[in-house]
Amino acid sequence: MTTLLANRITTLVRAPPMAATAAAAVAVAGGRRPLHRTFAHPEMEMEEEHQQRACRSRGSSSSSSCSSSSSTAASPARGSGTGIVVIVGATGTGKTKLSIDAAEAVGGEVVNADKIQLYAGLDITTNKVAPADRRGVPHHLLGAIRPDAGAFPPSTFRSVAGATTASIAARRRVPIVAGGSNSLIHALLADRFDSAADPFSSSWVRHDRPALRSPCCLLWVHVDDALLAEYLDRRVDDMVGGGMVEELRAYFATTTAAERAAHAAGLGRAIGVPELGAYFAGRTSFRAAIDDIKANTRDLAAAQVSKIRRMADAWGWPIQRLDASATVRARIQGAGPDVESACWERDVRGPGLAAIRSFLLELDSDSIITNGSAEMEPEPRVRCCDVVG
Repeated sequence: MTTLLANRITTLVRAPPMAATAAAAVAVAGGRRPLHRTFAHPEMEMEEEHQQRACRSRGSSSSSSCSSSSSTAASPARGSGTGIVVIVGATGTGKTKLSIDAAEAVGGEVVNADKIQLYAGLDITTNKVAPADRRGVPHHLLGAIRPDAGAFPPSTFRSVAGATTASIAARRRVPIVAGGSNSLIHALLADRFDSAADPFSSSWVRHDRPALRSPCCLLWVHVDDALLAEYLDRRVDDMVGGGMVEELRAYFATTTAAERAAHAAGLGRAIGVPELGAYFAGRTSFRAAIDDIKANTRDLAAAQVSKIRRMADAWGWPIQRLDASATVRARIQGAGPDVESACWERDVRGPGLAAIRSFLLELDSDSIITNGSAEMEPEPRVRCCDVVG
């Protein structure tokens, strides 16, 4: 019965609620593109508008040609096409790994919500997941914008990511939003959005609690603070060993001061760029630059956790916390890949996928057919996740 209802809803849906207006939709809608292709904002808008028109003109029978798909993913997602999975957490906790695990398991596609990873370039420094590690899962808004395109504010992300998740869902796949920029998560999910206000600032009005504008399953990959701090220091050392210094040395050698100034809103804010830039300019030592990178990375993680706690505690957003501490501890202690994988499966992947599957079943059963169109209930609810206290 659920499958019949899902199929009927999928046939009837024409404009999912998460979609922005045609004029505002500038989403990277998932078409097959060379990895090096990037967009400035106006060009991105025109390209995606043309692509969406082409998809509509071909009809649903050829919708697969309008987007890449994972050869390893499970069967397409069922449901009304308006629910999304959102994975948050501090840097280094495993959000990317879980997003790919989930996409493989439920037939999903990943939408990046890291404000620095939106920009093309400096892949090691910005920790973009390498194409070889994506396991065939389509990724959207990852390195999609030219470095000189300027600011990509939360208000623009709301339109772009909203249209992207709608495009994914309209193809009966599961949108999985993952990233550490909680200002972007808020912009995408909040029912009311004021581009002039910062809901994470100390002046935030406590009684103004944003609600979710769409059904979603919120998962928080968490690691104990002290353990994460130790791991992040080691990860910086690994990045140095993996070519970050050489990548940034080449960046500073091949760009002018004016070009780097044009990158200030994006790549210029990546941790590692100003610190190693000072070293290359002779203003600090290499050891001091690396120490600064480690300290700033730890500060970033603490700020990210603080914002997630506000979402859960102050706003009341239902968030299920998945504790990856044992996985990280096994990695630090060199316990081996088998032990690490067992911890990940037990504490993160297993319960995370259970929550997502429960959510997708709820989404099917809660869908309402009215007047020949599919609509979600007026008050979106998230039943699969426990509130973090």
